[in-house]
Amino acid sequence: MTDNREMIKVKEKEQQWEEVLETEAVVAPFVDIYETEDNFVLTANMSGVARDNVKLKLEEGSLSIFGKVNYDELKNRKYILNENEVGNYYRKFRISKSIDESKIEAHFENGQLTVKLPKHDRIKPRTITIK
Repeated sequence: MTDNREMIKVKEKEQQWEEVLETEAVVAPFVDIYETEDNFVLTANMSGVARDNVKLKLEEGSLSIFGKVNYDELKNRKYILNENEVGNYYRKFRISKSIDESKIEAHFENGQLTVKLPKHDRIKPRTITIK
């Protein structure tokens, strides 16, 4: 007799990043913030983090960045020299009202997160033509 039941794959529950922040060590990534004519640019160094393990959250005027490392592997290594703190990366920034939140862009490459925070047109310098 043929069994008509279909096999359904159940995806393992992905650990929420809020839960990771409570259960594993966290370090603040080194960050640079600079200004161009049209944007503020934030760069955060998060070595050892895969692109799929980087999360950004914009909520109530704050931008949170999170990078998950393979924490168990890092903490169980037999280090000869360890000058880096071991932990997931987390940092939270207050976003100014001068930022156009709807146009924020992020890019991650070679362990560095770059977040472009566009300025609202109303705060950009403009030239007024004299008639």
